[in-house]
Amino acid sequence: MSLFRIDALPDDGLSTVSIPVMGQALCAGFPSPADDFQEQAIELPRWLVPNPPATFLWRIAGFSMRDAGIHDGDLACVDRSLTPGHGSIVVAAVDGEMSIKRVVVEGNRTRLAFDNADLPIYALQELSEAAIWGVVRFTIRWHVAKTGLSR
Repeated sequence: MSLFRIDALPDDGLSTVSIPVMGQALCAGFPSPADDFQEQAIELPRWLVPNPPATFLWRIAGFSMRDAGIHDGDLACVDRSLTPGHGSIVVAAVDGEMSIKRVVVEGNRTRLAFDNADLPIYALQELSEAAIWGVVRFTIRWHVAKTGLSR
């Protein structure tokens, strides 16, 4: 797994873009219905979002991606223009329901997996339809109690 480093902020580090937050939380567990609408938008630094028209934020609900460092309440920044590969964390539509999974490529077979050792292996039904909607570029997590954010 490769890690990204930020050695210096880009020259345009102060410019921002407005990224839509999707309406319903993205299930980090077994798929659940998700609304395809914007709830609000959040301003992010432009250098974090190389392709704004293809980028969306989703709230995470659940703990199936805990071992990837993605937790309940986080925001996932999802880029629809990226091509997923082995190890990518993706938003996938499974039988029309949105969820977050890890892509695992084994030989010529690709599967979607949880990233939580305490959960059973996620298995798609043989006739399930699955499509990758976008690749998670990064997540945002608050490290202070939300009551402490009022200052």
